Amino acid sequence: MRPERLMNFVTETLDKAPGVQARPWQDGTNRPYGVHARFASGSELRLGVMVTTPPGEDHSKPEIPVTGEPPTETTSPDPLGKTFDPTAAEQYIAAILTNSGNNEIKNVYGYSSRATPTSPTAHPGVGLEFHSTGKGYLLFL
Repeated sequence: MRPERLMNFVTETLDKAPGVQARPWQDGTNRPYGVHARFASGSELRLGVMVTTPPGEDHSKPEIPVTGEPPTETTSPDPLGKTFDPTAAEQYIAAILTNSGNNEIKNVYGYSSRATPTSPTAHPGVGLEFHSTGKGYLLFL
């Protein structure tokens, strides 16, 4: 999935979720693709949208989506509380995207779930793996 389409998908999907209002967000050439999310608690979050496309993809040609089985639905945690918690935001956004039923998505995960002993504190965000072998990155800004 190319960046503009991922931005639009994330915006539309989050905007339909309980307790979230989302709109596309851009910061010129610094952040050409992003999503601004506002939660019912009043907390706001900007997501920088980036992608890694499959090897050999020709950007001069129209995108050909690769589909497969969407990820298994997960329990969506309750919307965020009165204070902003990046880990809770990761879990909530990952669940919303997982449960979207998008058949281009193979897996969705919060960066915190991928912490390792050598990197115990990952920068907050959400990752997507696509059936095309491409990847999407939603970095919390």
